Amino acid sequence: MIRFDQAICGDPAVALSREWLETNGLGGFASSTIIGLNTRRYHGLLVAATRPPVGRIVMLSGLEEVLIIDGRRYPLSSNQYPGIIHPQSYKFQTDFRLDPFPIFTYEVEGISIEKSIVMLHGENTTVVQYEFREQDGDSANTQLRAASFELRPLVAFRDYHSLARETGAINPHVETDGAIAIIKPADRLPALYLAHNGNEVETASCWYRNFEYAQERARGFDFREDLFNPFSLTFALGQESVVSIVASTERRDARRAEEYRKKEIDRRQKLVEAAPCDDECVTTLVAASDQYIVARDTHKTVIAGYPWFSDWGRDTMISLPGLTLVTGRFDVARSILLEFARYVDRGMLPNRFPDAGETPEYNTVDATLWFFEAIQALLRYTEDFQFVRTQLYPVLTDIIGWHVRGTRYGIHVEKDGLLSAGEPGVQLTWMDAKVGDWVVTPRRGKPVEIQALWYNALKIMEELAGRFADDVNRWWYREMAARAQTSFNEVFWNDDATALFDVVDGEIRDAAIRPNQIFAACLTHSMLSRERLLSVIESVERDLLTPYGLRSLSPRDPQYRAHYEGDSLSRDGAYHQGTVWA
Repeated sequence: MIRFDQAICGDPAVALSREWLETNGLGGFASSTIIGLNTRRYHGLLVAATRPPVGRIVMLSGLEEVLIIDGRRYPLSSNQYPGIIHPQSYKFQTDFRLDPFPIFTYEVEGISIEKSIVMLHGENTTVVQYEFREQDGDSANTQLRAASFELRPLVAFRDYHSLARETGAINPHVETDGAIAIIKPADRLPALYLAHNGNEVETASCWYRNFEYAQERARGFDFREDLFNPFSLTFALGQESVVSIVASTERRDARRAEEYRKKEIDRRQKLVEAAPCDDECVTTLVAASDQYIVARDTHKTVIAGYPWFSDWGRDTMISLPGLTLVTGRFDVARSILLEFARYVDRGMLPNRFPDAGETPEYNTVDATLWFFEAIQALLRYTEDFQFVRTQLYPVLTDIIGWHVRGTRYGIHVEKDGLLSAGEPGVQLTWMDAKVGDWVVTPRRGKPVEIQALWYNALKIMEELAGRFADDVNRWWYREMAARAQTSFNEVFWNDDATALFDVVDGEIRDAAIRPNQIFAACLTHSMLSRERLLSVIESVERDLLTPYGLRSLSPRDPQYRAHYEGDSLSRDGAYHQGTVWA
């Protein structure tokens, strides 16, 4: 359990740097800071994935919450406006914890309020509950029985990369169906169903203007937004009261909120129980890892990162062993591999799937090669050669063929057996920062990690061809691998640095010390002798290793950037020029 006490929650300067995340297995999520003040355009209580795992829309940005005692109003929400935080609920907040989802605790006039937020797996649904309890003392009892609670939903209904501004084009009408308020501000947008157990619905609407998002301002982006409040809810409180809100793209019943909540707790507990050991760190990571496995069509995929990434081929294949194999979720691993195999085109895995669900982008040279290593990992854990033979091996042989013949972006095998890739204006490796037409680290030619991955793929294919009695291809893969190994050791070894060149392009050899060479030492199959392998590791350790990961460039390099900060141009310019990557 992660927990922060009143000293942290009561200090916005400290609390706003700590954020929580809830996800729904569809690519949708809820997220904010530990005091509920949104600092990003991506924060919200319901960011729905309308075309899982993409098509994300910020539907419910937040709730304005007020406890009313004898006419006195105590706000339980906070927002940043120009020059001021208002209201200031953190003054009443005594605690925040993830147990296993976000729980906020407040104390007001002897009354304890516990607010919980949980997303339901497989649905664009967020359940928000408030439990009001009297603390010791007669005065508290009297106050709570006479108290009421007021909620005002703040809706955005916009793409999660965008910001909303006040407009007269919005449909302010709220349809009520029993204990459900239905909001549909435009025909092209899905409806938001807000189920509740309130006593009174007031449909007068208004705009809240000029919310500010500090993280967007720091990143050099637009940072102000207007949000629409379509109605308000009032709840009469008693000696012990539970207020329930269920925000969803489907009709849900607020009376079942506790049932929904317990079902989700049970689901997460089963994941933890399946962890490979009971070490607290491991079980915490197993629980967290589930948030990245999401649906795509009838299969599974992996979100590359929250809040703004979709599913990327490279990130999916690299993370697949840790997310699915270590955790024993072998069927999920098979599903992910099948899903990406469906999208192989001209021998290439997609680099990423765009947010709006358009045609996948194929501008990557390494994602496809990581596919082989992910399959090799699956076989180490499951020995399911039958699955690989029937479902994946034909795809893998086609991939090798395309790389030998040549495919997009100049990706092809040269006479020396090494893999060359790149065109002007295109970034194909993981060092893919680009600002306008400026490719920060183009790395055209023969990047070192691409050669390591290519050789590794050939050796894996040699082994599979042998097992599947594909003798002709087995010989072909072995010959290509041997040629690549000889050429690699001839042209990539840098005697002066006792390390590997980062990129070789004709007679040009880039001697920058980057972490890319570590892959030549750590994949299933390595082209290096033991002596050279250890020398590479020592070089990387000496120049790049930090407690948090590897620097992307040696501090001794004149292109090194010591800080990742500033606007988009400054950040992207430093992204792979020194920034530490785990």
